[in-house]
Amino acid sequence: MTATEIPDGFELHTRKSPLTEPWEPLYAKRTDKAVIIGLRLAKPHTNGRGLIHGGLIAALSDNAMGYSCAQATNWTTSFVTIGLAVDFVGTAEVGQWLAIETEVIKTGRTICFAQSLIKADDVVIARANATFRVVPKKAPVATEQV
Repeated sequence: MTATEIPDGFELHTRKSPLTEPWEPLYAKRTDKAVIIGLRLAKPHTNGRGLIHGGLIAALSDNAMGYSCAQATNWTTSFVTIGLAVDFVGTAEVGQWLAIETEVIKTGRTICFAQSLIKADDVVIARANATFRVVPKKAPVATEQV
C-alpha cells in the first residue's frame, strides 16, 4: 500500500464536527459490530517532534467508540462520554494509516462500555476504553460557516 492509498472498505466519514474538521479527510468502515475510523497521517496530526499527537488519538478513539455504541443501539440514542482512558504503547509518523478498531463491551439502558485498539499500519500504538451515558437524541447543533 502506498502512502496515499485508503484501505478497502473505508469510505469518507460523513459525521462531521468542528473538532475533527481540521483533521479531514477522515474515513469510516462499518462492520456488524463497530465503526472503525481511519485516516492517513499528515503534518496537522503531529506534535512538535513530528509524531502523531496523543490528543488526536484520544479524540478519535472517543469518536469511534461513541459511534460504535450508537450503532449497537441502532442509532436510536445519543451518548456522552463519562470516562475515557488511553494507554500509549507506541508512536506513528506522517504517511502511516491510522485506524481505531473498536469493540462494544456492553450496552445498557443508561450506560455503554467500549474499548479500542489504535493501530498505525496494523501495529498497535495505543489502547483506549470509555464509558458513555445514554442520553435522549436531539437535533444536531448548527455551526456557523466562516
